[in-house]
Amino acid sequence: MKTFDHLLLLGLPAGGKSEFVDFMKNQSRDVLAKRYHLGQFEQIDDFVWLWEKCIEDDLWEEVGRGRLFSTKDGPNYSITDGDLYKFFTECFNREIPKSYLSRPEFYEDGTLIIEFSRGGDNTYDYTLNRLKPEILERAAIFYVQVMPEESRRRNEARYQEKLAHSILAHKTPDEVMDKFYPHDDWEAYTKGAPSEVLVCNGVKVPFVTMNNEPESTDNEVLAERYGDALDILWKLYNELKQ
Repeated sequence: MKTFDHLLLLGLPAGGKSEFVDFMKNQSRDVLAKRYHLGQFEQIDDFVWLWEKCIEDDLWEEVGRGRLFSTKDGPNYSITDGDLYKFFTECFNREIPKSYLSRPEFYEDGTLIIEFSRGGDNTYDYTLNRLKPEILERAAIFYVQVMPEESRRRNEARYQEKLAHSILAHKTPDEVMDKFYPHDDWEAYTKGAPSEVLVCNGVKVPFVTMNNEPESTDNEVLAERYGDALDILWKLYNELKQ
């Protein structure tokens, strides 16, 4: 059964992207394909590269060179250089062709979920128009929408929940949320449309914006919420591929 090749999973921090992935991990192969139009998926997330840069800063500090990209307060890191987000976009451009597009067999029954957030001066407009056309030609965009204040509330609530179970809990620090995610440009970029086709770097890419408020942990609520939005996106995706 045909499924999405690339699903760009976007939205503000703590808005529900990880919960979406966790929900899909618990679905059978058959349900993934028939209900959500997803193959056996793998995930690429620029948070991994961000974390690596913070760890590299720890090492530079150890050898007396000072931190390059971040500050550290206990287990929490704060990014100080916004150009890292542009750097991560180029990491996607390097890694996806090397690790996925070079393996056409992956797409026979697989979906690659490409997850990232952009906010403030680091925009979706910039990132989506920097991604390589060969990535975008296989892509559909699933934007998980919450208001900025809800993003902050969930970020703090999840940190407090983790903190109750481990002193190693960490969160996106408030200063990072304020500096890099006071808002994002998604509504402006899509002109407020709930679903449509964008032209990104010369490529037509369908999108759907899914309202993820109020927050829910009820699997029946999430199944309907995700399924309805992905049905709309799948229709647009198929129309472009015909």
